[in-house]
Amino acid sequence: MRTCPECGVANEDGDDFCGNCGAYLGWSGTAAATSAAPASAAPGPAAAPPAASPAAPPAGAAREEPPVRPSAAPAEPPAARPAEPARPSAAAPAAAPAPKPAPASEVPPVRPGAVPPQPTAARQPAADPVAVQPAKPVAPRPTVRPAAADEAQVGPPCPRCGTPNRPDRKFCRRCAEPLTPTELVAALPWWRTRWPFRRRVRIGGSGSTLRRMIALLVLAALVVAGVLFYPAGRNIYEDVLDKLRDASAISPTGAAASAEVEGHPAKLTVDGLSNTYWGAPNVGDSISFPFARPFRLVDVIIHTGSSTEPQQFQQQARPTALDLRMTTSDGKVHEQKVTLNDKPGPQTVLTGVSDVVKVTLVVRAAAGTGPGIPIALAEVEFFKR
Repeated sequence: MRTCPECGVANEDGDDFCGNCGAYLGWSGTAAATSAAPASAAPGPAAAPPAASPAAPPAGAAREEPPVRPSAAPAEPPAARPAEPARPSAAAPAAAPAPKPAPASEVPPVRPGAVPPQPTAARQPAADPVAVQPAKPVAPRPTVRPAAADEAQVGPPCPRCGTPNRPDRKFCRRCAEPLTPTELVAALPWWRTRWPFRRRVRIGGSGSTLRRMIALLVLAALVVAGVLFYPAGRNIYEDVLDKLRDASAISPTGAAASAEVEGHPAKLTVDGLSNTYWGAPNVGDSISFPFARPFRLVDVIIHTGSSTEPQQFQQQARPTALDLRMTTSDGKVHEQKVTLNDKPGPQTVLTGVSDVVKVTLVVRAAAGTGPGIPIALAEVEFFKR
């Protein structure tokens, strides 16, 4: 069994990666052998050869001094010893044995007062230096671990390399691929990343209740605002369309007046001529224009006076203030106060009312009035979108 160096879980001998954490197991099995290899493999220093003991001097020979090393200071000459008296012997030898030659390494005795000679040390053959970086051990070369014969396991294959693994493993034993990959979470839509729909982990709860309450309050506020501001919003929208689109003329089905002067009926206001007019006897009289179908009334163009010529214009009474009443298809009446300039020519009145089915003009003020002088309204034009 191989123990994971990270989490300590036991694994099979043939596994390369830990089944629990996915750590690499290639170095865990050879850690002990690696630490012990340098101590046993590193060669020790060459043992120095044993020093040769000097040969024993022959009997009866004078005591010799040890050789002086080159690095040591020269030794003081030893004091001369007194000669010992010769002992009588029973029989003299026939011949004295010849002395053995002194070895080359021995130094002859030094006479008193003489400088001892410097001995020459025998040179030993130098050993070949080992190329080792100081204070850094040489790492052993990795060895190829033979594959075990019983590495076959029964279990689901790895999704990456196809190696079978045991069901209890979390990582592949060959490539460390996760055997139970987590599903990728789909990205949230952009509105889920904005407050108050953004999910956030809070202490004591996820905050979903608060988000729902805020969403309900916002929805209720939007509903109330839509109900209250719908008419104003629609009017603004219609006004924008009135300015962007072109208006076209529309003709009423007829004209009817509350009172008229003989020879100047109400129908002359829609005949297309500016030198004919409807004559109102007094201030407060009105004229109505019905239409065949509802439409959006954009503009009303009014021509006052009996003519476009300034002299004839001044000779006839003309209205200076009108009440413009517009009736829609639902029966609602929109009233607008209109002030006119006292000069000849067309004058435009902006309206912007939808579903109009009838228009009524009421004379409220006039200029140049007098006994027997009718109030002249020459022409009225209507434009729709």
